[in-house]
Amino acid sequence: MLLIRSLLAVAAGLLAAGAAQGQTTGLDLAKSKACMACHQVDVKRVGPPLASVAERYAGQGDAMVDYLAGKIRGGGRGAWGAVPMPAQTHVSPEDARLLAEWILTLAPAKK
Repeated sequence: MLLIRSLLAVAAGLLAAGAAQGQTTGLDLAKSKACMACHQVDVKRVGPPLASVAERYAGQGDAMVDYLAGKIRGGGRGAWGAVPMPAQTHVSPEDARLLAEWILTLAPAKK
């Protein structure tokens, strides 16, 4: 029984560390791709806060990751107000998908 508890504690620690690493990696990627020039995680800058994007699109599955990755690379207008988001063609499709996955993790936990 002690062994099982120990293994569960180790597994929980690894999951928490992985989630923290994902947050750091996502933020670092967003900074390296200049996303943070127009977006912040929790406050509006030129574009909406990334946490608001996550909240709007949370829980809609893998199709939403593809949708957001497409918006990152292709840009958009009208979904968040008058200021359009220019296409970010310097972001590879793979990095756009990683960014979209990270952004969706920023949604607040449902109560």
